[in-house]
Amino acid sequence: MRIAQVSPLIESVPPKHYGGTERIVSYLTEELVSSGHEVTLFASGDSVTNARLIAPCRRSLRKNERCKDPVAREVLLLDHLVEHASEFDVIHFHTGYLHFPISRYLPVPHLTTLHGRLDTPDFVAVHDRFRDEPLISISNAQRQPLHWANWQATIYHGLPKDLFQFYPDRGDYLAFLGRISPEKRADRAIEIAKRVGMPLKIAAKVDRADRRYFKRVVEPLLNDSGVEWIGEISDQQKNEFLGNAYALLFPIDWPEPFGLVMIEAMACGTPVIAYDRGSVPEVMENGVTGFVVRALDDAVEATRQVRNVSRAGCREVFEQHFTVTRMANDYMNVYEWVVRRDTAYACA
Repeated sequence: MRIAQVSPLIESVPPKHYGGTERIVSYLTEELVSSGHEVTLFASGDSVTNARLIAPCRRSLRKNERCKDPVAREVLLLDHLVEHASEFDVIHFHTGYLHFPISRYLPVPHLTTLHGRLDTPDFVAVHDRFRDEPLISISNAQRQPLHWANWQATIYHGLPKDLFQFYPDRGDYLAFLGRISPEKRADRAIEIAKRVGMPLKIAAKVDRADRRYFKRVVEPLLNDSGVEWIGEISDQQKNEFLGNAYALLFPIDWPEPFGLVMIEAMACGTPVIAYDRGSVPEVMENGVTGFVVRALDDAVEATRQVRNVSRAGCREVFEQHFTVTRMANDYMNVYEWVVRRDTAYACA
């Protein structure tokens, strides 16, 4: 099948450091290529892929100081896509809603995976206008604010099976991995670690929009002797960081659409202690891959009980449910369905 994958330009594919959406686009693209499909990736020029790459800009945008208007680059991305649209059997967007005004006029079937939160009034207005857009959710919880939208499937994220090495031995520190923002609650992770008397290592990025929050709320807490600030890390560093941890703390305070770091920890064999928000109950198996909690005291007690969770069991859940092979097969089923449906409509 001839497949187009359309990625945001904010990060390269795969991202050099943080970037969940672009990381999933990379995993999916490479798996489809290895399965024999003819894949074209629309992404920034510093992306690395075995697919054909069409790049409207030389560098990804987040750390590109010359880029003052990212939307202008995204417009170029969509124009490149339109130029080549007739070359594909199906087009798969990962670019939010920016492409909606043009996608209904494309000459081939398409679908969109939504990677972010959907619980804002602006999103409701957009999706109400474009109710016919075929959508993929990354968790059932993600759908709830737009339960009436044109959902085709829920497809959970997956990782290459051998991307993360399994670590059978439990480490002696707690880990926090992701980005610093009010909804990710690094401050809550620090409090949990203090209460159980364990060191905490924080590997996270700080976006420009969150720098004030970081300076005001999180940075003063880093003076605690038990807290180690590491900053952004690469995939190679991430494996060791997660694999050597006693547990991953995921104390979120928002409707998490998926939470890629949870399955990254599982792949390493590291249990997760996660707050019961958004996708967490779908991704986690309480008591098997860690614990799902609702309050600080519960998180503290769960951290003490993590020693009873099998690291091999965490890895087993990952291999059964969260590999890229399973994810790509799920997407291929949807691709084939939308192509058959559109062919049937054209012949009717």
